[in-house]
Amino acid sequence: MPADPRLIVALDLPSRALAEDLVETLGDSVGVYKIGLQLLATGGMEMARDLKARGRQVFLDWKLHDIGATVEKATAAIVATGACDLLTVHAHPQVLAAAVRGRSGERSARILGVTVLTSLNGQDLAEMGYGMGVEALVERRIRQVLEAGADGVVASPHEAALARRIGGPDFLVVTPGVRPAGAAMDDQARAATPADALANGASHLVIGRPITAAADPRAAAVAIAAEMATAR
Repeated sequence: MPADPRLIVALDLPSRALAEDLVETLGDSVGVYKIGLQLLATGGMEMARDLKARGRQVFLDWKLHDIGATVEKATAAIVATGACDLLTVHAHPQVLAAAVRGRSGERSARILGVTVLTSLNGQDLAEMGYGMGVEALVERRIRQVLEAGADGVVASPHEAALARRIGGPDFLVVTPGVRPAGAAMDDQARAATPADALANGASHLVIGRPITAAADPRAAAVAIAAEMATAR
């Protein structure tokens, strides 16, 4: 089965060497990889360039969040490497606008606004000082992403339908917190199966431990891709 371009494997591993081993094991079963903050500290940018040179797509999940000038310059520097297909920033208006300015006319690097982390629930938001629930805050963030001219959002499978309805057919809805049936939820508070996430409107699924921690990662990736194919 060819790699499903909607499947993004999260390389949330402690070293580049382990990540390289996993990519080698997965072979042509996976075409898109996420590089997060853990791998960034151990050669993630160099690996991103290598993955691009090998024909893979790269999702830099760095969740930029700083003053506008810093986010704009950081985005410009990241895009200039040519090693980024997707880049996350926190979905706050100033941050989103700065990232879009930094990206400039380079549309091949798409900007995603992180709405509400999938590890959080309504009680967590209340403790953080938000006066609204998860769905209301996600809706506000989706609209702010659209107003800023960014390309999509990162949202849990539970809010994917909302993002699709507001964003329209071409809006990117990237969903972490995806777990095959029977898998452990780990630290995800708002999770769903791959088929359910796609049916709800997700355009891409980010999957980590169900593949990276499997006894046979390639077989796990192929099985997930097969499940995704049933939701086309």
